[in-house]
Amino acid sequence: MSWVRPIARGWVVRGEVPGPDVDEFAEPDRVLAALADPAAATRSLLAVQHPHRTPQAVAAGRGVLDSLPVARNTLRVMLRTAYREVSDVVAPYEVDGPDGTACGVLCMVDPAAVDTGRVRHSEEVYPEIVEERARVLAGLGYATSAAMLVPVGDRDELTGEVRAHTANHAPAVSTVDSRGRRHRLWLTGDTSLLSTVEAHPLMVADGNHRVAAAARAGGLLALVTSGPALRIGAFHRVLTNTGLTAADLARAWRREGLGVEEMAEAASPTEPGTVVVRCRDTSLVVTLPPGLDHAVVEETLLSKALHLDPEGEHVHPLPAGRTPPPNADAVVEVAPVLLTTVLAEHAAGRRMPRKSTYFTPKPRSGLLLADLNAQTS
Repeated sequence: MSWVRPIARGWVVRGEVPGPDVDEFAEPDRVLAALADPAAATRSLLAVQHPHRTPQAVAAGRGVLDSLPVARNTLRVMLRTAYREVSDVVAPYEVDGPDGTACGVLCMVDPAAVDTGRVRHSEEVYPEIVEERARVLAGLGYATSAAMLVPVGDRDELTGEVRAHTANHAPAVSTVDSRGRRHRLWLTGDTSLLSTVEAHPLMVADGNHRVAAAARAGGLLALVTSGPALRIGAFHRVLTNTGLTAADLARAWRREGLGVEEMAEAASPTEPGTVVVRCRDTSLVVTLPPGLDHAVVEETLLSKALHLDPEGEHVHPLPAGRTPPPNADAVVEVAPVLLTTVLAEHAAGRRMPRKSTYFTPKPRSGLLLADLNAQTS
């Protein structure tokens, strides 16, 4: 039986996705801020995806499981008013913007194919994030966003085939998001594209936590894309509420034998091997020992030198370009990971450190929803 399948029962948005243009996988503080608007908290897809982060749920102290009944009711209303039902479709998809171009196919991937040689993770994951997302996914019974999977092959056969299928056909959805990316989605019952999708093993480019959650919840909605112009942005680390100053950091890292230079006007790193640490009043340039930068930062700079748990409350990942939280003591800026590094680790059967690769452009949440129960019936 094929491990890549059409969407047996789905819903495509009629116009714009209800609610604020904040991605489901934004940082929790950004989600909380977006849901502070009462309308967003009661009539938005974001509130369905984060039912425990609405003001009502936070005020009542409700967790994920206790918040899901409200989310299911909200989703049922949305399906009637903001979406239309489709069945047995695959969805050619293209997103194009200032951070690259992705052209591929939205379809269902059997979670049993994950880590069997057909679909493999590219990064380690945070177990608590997987647990939370699996609860929401299973509790809703609908996939509301897609992981991005990349074929690992010598040639890009997928982009040309998708564009051949969409040429001279009007998309079912066309929208521009708040960052200027144009998203277009077509619907077709022609499943021949899936043969090309299955032709090569797939690597998880974006959505390692979603893929791990889907394996527990029973269904994976995926955008399979070869680009043709994917980019990898930087993923930094933020230290919050530590009370550590630039002088404290410099002393601790020098004790570990690291080269540390204070440089108020330091440029962000573009090549592996050094990090720039933005403190409240100055910046530090730190030369790293050999290894994957993110792993060295977590193991040596944070855990060994500062005695900070990289998974704990004082350390948070931050994509490049995002504003640090107001309680940030320092931002450890790490150079973007090279695609050759990701592919080499993948070929060796290893995973990159968690939250180290920021592939763009990403598919937009909420344009096409998939009923997970229909996929297994």
